[in-house]
Amino acid sequence: MVKISSIAVLGTYDTKGEEHLFIKARIEKQGLHALTINVGTKNPAPCDVDLDLFTVLRDKGILTENRDRDEMIQAMLDEARGVVKTLHDRGEIYGIVSAGGGSGTHLCAGIMRVLPLGVPKVMLSTVASRNMSRVVGTRDITMMHSVSDILGINSILGGMLDKAAVAVCAMARSDWTFGREQRRIALSFFGFITQAAEQIRSILEDKGYEVVTFHANGTGGTAMEELAEEGYFDGILDLAAHELADHLMNGYCGDIGPHRFEPISGKTIPRLVVPGGLDCAVLEFDRHSIPDQFKERKIFFYDFRSAIRLNEMETQTIARQLSDKLNPAGEMVKVLIPMRGWSVADHVDEPLYDPDMNDLFIKTFEQNLAMIIPVLKEDCHINDLPFAQRAAEMMVQMIESKKR
Repeated sequence: MVKISSIAVLGTYDTKGEEHLFIKARIEKQGLHALTINVGTKNPAPCDVDLDLFTVLRDKGILTENRDRDEMIQAMLDEARGVVKTLHDRGEIYGIVSAGGGSGTHLCAGIMRVLPLGVPKVMLSTVASRNMSRVVGTRDITMMHSVSDILGINSILGGMLDKAAVAVCAMARSDWTFGREQRRIALSFFGFITQAAEQIRSILEDKGYEVVTFHANGTGGTAMEELAEEGYFDGILDLAAHELADHLMNGYCGDIGPHRFEPISGKTIPRLVVPGGLDCAVLEFDRHSIPDQFKERKIFFYDFRSAIRLNEMETQTIARQLSDKLNPAGEMVKVLIPMRGWSVADHVDEPLYDPDMNDLFIKTFEQNLAMIIPVLKEDCHINDLPFAQRAAEMMVQMIESKKR
């Protein structure tokens, strides 16, 4: 018997069965097959579903009346992630959609995150207008605000549920491909070094490489590391180490994962590291609302954010943090330092220019760095074309050397 690949309609059918069956019907109206999965933790699905994971966990003795709600939700997360991943690996699902409130969004989006990049993931949610960074994480989940609450089919909610169903179907039908096989390089950057990133990308593409850029905003760098672990990249050009500075100062781009800049688990991927943006931390204030503790700092006013020059203690701290993270990678890492500045604001006549502080970083960094890791220095600013040429050249050499 040939198995039919389906769109998974994931949800808490014990409380929102009517709404998820409506999504199922609308998917089938589009000519695709739907597979229903109940992940409710209160009761079995009151309607027919293809997979009722409540009964599975109840029969295993995991969902019981005396367990706390958070424990039951975590148990369901663990079970459903395994089931959904297996279904995808077998080719039985190729997209996923759900609808929920706060708990349902946490649960179902958390399950969606096990599916790889490119698998359509649509979450219709009553809380989509809130900060969804923790819910989406680094995955390609499409969040839709339901506007009305999810309780029964009415003229407003029905339209939103239908749009979620049509959206996941349209995504599942997407058939675009890049069209050519090339070695792939991950490139991290952020706004203050955009010129450097653009130049490096152009040079590497002229050399026949595909370049995938990641904004070093916390989530971007972490996503880059996760995709590297999944085998997407032949090399990493970490042009922006700025996330470490913001992580230290609770800045705008500081929400990094614990393994940022560390060796990629199970992989030998060459990484070229540049201290792009390590001159400053980007914080959310403007020239009219400078916090008292930063009024004596060098400040670069940007928009609703401003960058402060790091002081001696902060500079030495991130120098040690970066070296500690790089040391275990050994010969798979090289470091390239532009000696005339590390961001658009760290330039002669710009507000954050402080070569003595950069020298302090370099001294502390080199003292703490494993001797096997080479540190090369270029008499350029990070945004100068010669620096871009040198960085691209080194990245290519590292990839080619690994092939031999």
